[in-house]
Amino acid sequence: MIGADDMAFPRINAIAFWLLPPGALLIWAGFFTIPLPVDIAPSQTSWTMYAPLSAQQPNPGVDLMMLGLHLTGVSATMGAINFIATIFTERGENVTWANLDIFSWTVLTQSGLILFSFPLLGSALIMLLLDRNFGTTFFAVEGGGPILWQHLFWFFGHPEVYILVLPMMGLVSWILPKFAGRKLFGFKFVVYSTLAIGVLSFGVWAHHMFGSGMDPRIRASFMATSLAIAIPSAVKTFNWITTLWNGRIRLTAPMLFCIGFVSNFVLGGITGVFLAAIPVNLVLHETYYVVGHFHYIVMGMIAFAGFGAIYYWFPIVTGKMYQKTLAKWHFWLSMIGVNITFFSMLLMGYLGMPRRYATYDFNPALAPLASVKLLHQVTTFGAFLIGLGTLIWLWNIVQSWAEGPEITDPDPWNTKRDGLHGREFAWFEEQLAADGKLATTDGGDADEEQLATDGGEASEASRASSELRSDGGEASEASRASSELPSDGGEASDAETREQPTDD
Repeated sequence: MIGADDMAFPRINAIAFWLLPPGALLIWAGFFTIPLPVDIAPSQTSWTMYAPLSAQQPNPGVDLMMLGLHLTGVSATMGAINFIATIFTERGENVTWANLDIFSWTVLTQSGLILFSFPLLGSALIMLLLDRNFGTTFFAVEGGGPILWQHLFWFFGHPEVYILVLPMMGLVSWILPKFAGRKLFGFKFVVYSTLAIGVLSFGVWAHHMFGSGMDPRIRASFMATSLAIAIPSAVKTFNWITTLWNGRIRLTAPMLFCIGFVSNFVLGGITGVFLAAIPVNLVLHETYYVVGHFHYIVMGMIAFAGFGAIYYWFPIVTGKMYQKTLAKWHFWLSMIGVNITFFSMLLMGYLGMPRRYATYDFNPALAPLASVKLLHQVTTFGAFLIGLGTLIWLWNIVQSWAEGPEITDPDPWNTKRDGLHGREFAWFEEQLAADGKLATTDGGDADEEQLATDGGEASEASRASSELRSDGGEASEASRASSELPSDGGEASDAETREQPTDD
């Protein structure tokens, strides 16, 4: 997408990857040793590892988990440095900062967040290991105090949310316009909002700690920044919606997941705005409301964008096309399942259901236990829908990769028609030509059922446009020249294929 032959530092890229398996083994070591006659148990510190519990728990599994987290943090930092160096120094001659695609902008911002947050987490983990094994007092009451760990952890922990979601926002900003038949509306403002999220994300961490007893004046400043970071997020949402407005929308599987992403972002984002307000946060903190809000982001956004990208780039990666009907079953099961599961959690949070409780009871005047139990059962039903959809996705990917129809059309998504042909599919066309798989045509009418493409439902304007057939003639010099000029966002220029000769 940026015209680079490889990463700036390929060996560092490999080292960063191969640090992940040993890191994962160390993190999960306590689970692997359960059947063995050794005194190592799984860590029981929760994922936040709050002191003093994490400093005093006499279990070697905790130390192994921290060492594994340290290795994965080193891996992420090395990868971030590599991405930054690659985007700065390895871009193709025709890729400038002005026409760098939106996905690369989000990866660049994500890498900057990793570079500033992960080393701090690594330092905090080392201090906690020293407290556990060498008697230091970084997080002891008589030393730095348990609250210090919370500050250091969440200084990493909240940018981490944006480290996960920013590239997914970039994917939606890249894929959604392709099936709307329009360029991304307000490209520059989407870039600016990405950079704004990157900066503001380091000023919101203490909203996870509103109930910890910190100075109310400091607490108020974090409430302000937590509310402010919703503004660039809203800019992106309105730009996505405006891109769809009056567009030639085709409901392919990638497009459905992008639209689902935007829909779930509205719910997940607004519930986050409520949690940014101190009075509301103090009531809903550590309830299922927080779980529902967070998983609207993680499952309803991050996973959805990932699935959409897998479907969109499946032809490039595999040279095959997936089964479009199964892909749409996957989407609808996931979309319905996500909203049933996590909206029920929001309701449970309003009823006061605390998170991390295996057994529970309530004052009947506050929340009837029967209502909470029913919501738990509804949540479980939604989770099964998500699981079923994921199984369909897995079968579709494996089966289509092995036996799916081969792609011979370098433009399987028909993006050239709208001047939205991306650099990655231009590269794919070169690969098909090199392999002798590029389809040729004499300009005759093709049977649409034979096209290996998701296609989706087209609008009336799209169907009218699709009736125009090319006569297979040579493109004009101006057409060939314009096709070589990339527009901002890494696509072909507007003039490309807009005025092609037809049989008429």
